[in-house]
Amino acid sequence: MKFIDHTKITVKSGNGGNGCIAFLREKFRPKGGPSGGDGGNGGDVIFVASSKLSTLQDFTYQRKYIASSGEHGKGKNMHGKNGSNIILSIPVGTIMKDSNNDSIIYDFTEDNDEFIVVKGGNGGFGNARFKTHNNPAPRNANNGQEGIELHLDLELKVMADVGLVGFPNAGKSTYISCVSNAKPKISDYPFTTLYPNLGIVKSGDYSSFVVADIPGLITGASKGKGLGFKFLKHIERTKILVFIIDSNSENVKKEYDSLCVELNEYNKNLLKKPKLLLLSKIDISDKDNKLPIIDNIDIVEISSVANKGLRKSIKNISQKLQLV
Repeated sequence: MKFIDHTKITVKSGNGGNGCIAFLREKFRPKGGPSGGDGGNGGDVIFVASSKLSTLQDFTYQRKYIASSGEHGKGKNMHGKNGSNIILSIPVGTIMKDSNNDSIIYDFTEDNDEFIVVKGGNGGFGNARFKTHNNPAPRNANNGQEGIELHLDLELKVMADVGLVGFPNAGKSTYISCVSNAKPKISDYPFTTLYPNLGIVKSGDYSSFVVADIPGLITGASKGKGLGFKFLKHIERTKILVFIIDSNSENVKKEYDSLCVELNEYNKNLLKKPKLLLLSKIDISDKDNKLPIIDNIDIVEISSVANKGLRKSIKNISQKLQLV
């Protein structure tokens, strides 16, 4: 299944049915009273969030969704049938915006979150509704209300507790594959990861957390370079950030500072989150065991391949999550 995190669609609720103008015509009542029924209400367009979905791909196949209209009223005071609602499933973490002004209509943050984005038009009143003492035989009825049409932007931001941040080939995908149930594609060339990977990490007998691995960043990612810019939004919802830097780097602190610059340029609030730095690939490191000095961040050395430091990193992450 292809990962799609942004799409545009159009939705329209159903029109209300028209009210009916009718009069009773029975054998012994040739001049019966008004008997026009009301029109049915138009169908609503409803979105329901589902944790079983992880992409907006289905909305790329169909771009317009129109609920059915209500039936017109009928004689003998028969009410028109209401139009059927359209119910659309959407991934948890989707933000719905009005395309015309970019305002947020709804943010689906919980499983089974339900929202009526456009309500169907009300059915019109039949002439039986207008009967009065002074007007016992009204010849007027209401038309049904028009349905509402909206152009929507759907934007998916994955829901995860932990966001992995690093340059290409830092070892993020290998790490998430070793500590969680995620099975990302792993190779020794840049940009192997082309979309966010989510993994569930077990941190105790009855506790776990969700990790999101986004494509590697490069210098200038916050301005659109590389693949990182497109996916930086997926760490906006995370509770903590875990930086992963290759321990063989010539200057770990410089790489860390560069990553912080990109995050700060994209969203200044990102660096306010609790942070942890993992130095990867220590099994093939030719550096001494002296850790770099970086203010205000804990550092853990790991080797995903040799299974070194992984438990310590999970414990450290779990402790930080408990403080958020």
